[in-house]
This record gives sequence, C-alpha cells and structure tokens, in this order.
Amino acid sequence: MNIVVGITGGIAAYKAVNVIRGLVLAGHDVHVVATEAALRFVGRPTLEAISRNTVNTDLYEAVAEVRHVAIGQAADLIVIAPATANTIAKLATGLADDLLGNTVLASRAPLVIAPAMHTEMWQNPATVANIALLRSRGVHLVGPVSGQLTGTDSGVGRMAEPDDIVAHALAVASGASTRIRDLEGRRVLVTAGGTREPLDPVRFIGNRSSGRQGVALAEAARDRGAAVTLIAAHVEVPLPTEIDVIRVETTEQLLQATSAEAARSDLTIMAAAVADYRPVEVAEGKIKKIHAGERLTLELVQNPDILATISALPRDGRLIVGFAAETASDREALLELGRAKVARKGCDYLVVNEVGWTTGFATEGNAVTVLDASGAIVFEASGSKTSVADDILGVFAAALSGAQ
Repeated sequence: MNIVVGITGGIAAYKAVNVIRGLVLAGHDVHVVATEAALRFVGRPTLEAISRNTVNTDLYEAVAEVRHVAIGQAADLIVIAPATANTIAKLATGLADDLLGNTVLASRAPLVIAPAMHTEMWQNPATVANIALLRSRGVHLVGPVSGQLTGTDSGVGRMAEPDDIVAHALAVASGASTRIRDLEGRRVLVTAGGTREPLDPVRFIGNRSSGRQGVALAEAARDRGAAVTLIAAHVEVPLPTEIDVIRVETTEQLLQATSAEAARSDLTIMAAAVADYRPVEVAEGKIKKIHAGERLTLELVQNPDILATISALPRDGRLIVGFAAETASDREALLELGRAKVARKGCDYLVVNEVGWTTGFATEGNAVTVLDASGAIVFEASGSKTSVADDILGVFAAALSGAQ
C-alpha cells in the first residue's frame, strides 16, 4: 500500500519517526511530505532513512512531473502526525499553500490525522469548529490524549502514541471504516468519573478516579457514529465535544440520571467509580476540630447499587456493561472477583481492571479483561486508555449487531 505520512511543525514531530517505522515494518511503501516547519523539529536524513524514500517538502520541486498533484493521486492512505492547530485550520478551509495541503486536496484516499497541541489550543472554539467540520467530511481522528505536553504543561492535546496511530490508520485503510462507524444510529450512554458524598459544605468522601477511561469510551463511541450521552461525576480531564453531558456529584444523582437515560440507550457503559457509602448525616456547616475533638466518628450507610439496579430493568435488546476496579494479588484472584461480581450484578458484560496506588486510576494506560454474563473471558486489551476504549467498544458493537 502506498502511504503518505504528512509531518507538520509541532514538537511531537519526532514521534512521527516511529509512525513511519511502524508502517514500513508492516510492509507498506511510505512517502513523507514534511512542511518546512516540521524539518525544524526532525531532520530530513532521519526521515529518509526510516521511510526508505526521498522526503518531499517543496511545492515547486519537480513541477514537470506535477508532483504537487501526483503524490496525492497515488496515495492509498494519508496520515498526518502530528497535525497542529494551524494545519487543522488549513485542512478545514481547504487551503493548499504548501505541498502537504496540495497532496490532501489532490487525493481521494482516506485521511487520518493525529492532533497535537496545547490544551488551550485544542479547546479553542476555532479548533473545536474545525474538528467538527473535518469529522463531518469523513476525516478520521486518532487522539489527542491527555498527558505531558511541552515544558511543565499537562492536559489533553498530547499526540496519540505511534503504535495507536499506525493501528488506527491501517484499520481505516483496510476497509475498517465500516467497522469504525459500527455504532451509527445507536444511542450510547457512558458514566465516568468518581462520585462524591458530602460530609459538610467543604469535605466529601470520594475516590481517585480521574474519569479518563469513561471519557475515552464516550469519545470512541462518538467516533464510531453513536449518539452519545456522558454522565460525568468528578472528572479531571476536559469533557469531549459533540456529546451530551449531564453533570452529577453524588451516587444518588448518578442513579437518577442513569435510570432515565439507560431506558432509551442501546448500550449503557457504567465506567464511573461509585462511592459505596455515604454519611448518614451531612453537617450544615464546616465540621470544626475545636468541636469534634481529637477523634471524629462518621456513621455511613450503603449507597444504592446502580449497576444491579439498571441491570434488573427490562432490556429489550439493550446491553448493560459494568466496570470493576479491583485490587487483587494476582490475575486469577482478579478474575475470581470479576466473575463473582458479574454474577451478582446481572449485567451483560463486566470490564475488569486492576487498580492500586500506581495503577488504574489517574494513569494514561489501562489493562482490562472483558467477561460475559457467564464469567467467560471474551476479550482482553491493554495500552492507552484511548486504544483500550476503542478495542472494547468493538466487542460491544459486535454484540449489539448480533442481538438484532
């Protein structure tokens, strides 16, 4: 397959080397079209050595060969990594003031872009509008993900990992675009983040969930064509665009919102980390040490079991997926906990993952095992939370199709 990799002028340009390498190792003929700004971040000799082809940069080179058109015409797939905010804006408006812009306009090949920029730029209304326009035209996005950015900054806008970009791009090129839109016409409900139970107007009982995995699931469902509603408790990452968002705080609020939305959703994925207990009494004012003394005793009562409650409702072909974050001594212990839970809850699938002080919560990656209602392993996935979300949604989309 003839693949064009476009590289633009962002600090993540060095990662494009591994994107090229992955595509070459997969047996494809890779041609790099780099902007002049990109070559300020990564050298031409490196790109030529890895791609095994001459790097193209100048719009006015080989005019007699009409190269500014020929490269795009010959492409089976175009991947732009990184795609800066400036490049995304130019793609949205159809500007072609460099070789990469001409290559895209002259091609009928699928286009996959991997955005990379600072959080403020990604969330700017102009970028949001440009991304929405590109999506409407069938452009495929990989990322961005949340993580370390340039300098000391951190947040959404980090380019997806090269392996994820390669896998997604090759799936698109192989005709997987029909699979990628395999939730077209479906309604998907996702819960994300950690619920908080107030002790007083200042303090709460909560957990360490950042909501990353739930948000990634909502984004992946949107990208597969679904109409998505995200019920967000406490979430530490930016909420996605083109998705209906309902904000909640407590477990009781989450139950009420989920009950209302699940009844009209084809697929409900409950990835929120729910507080199992809440205080019997909530103080009207701040609890003061001077009044409470050296020891403070709290009386807690169990919260309602949201997953079991939703799973007990009439299904009518709708799928219910739960999440189980467990601490376990080994894999078998983890699976045993998961199988016991899926039997108690009555859901169709349970996604089990191990959590601890440094794993699971508030991290960029995840490793999950998907169990069906009988406790059998149907799928396992690991990697970035973005890739894990897309992988397991493929399982649920296939299950929905089989349920018809």
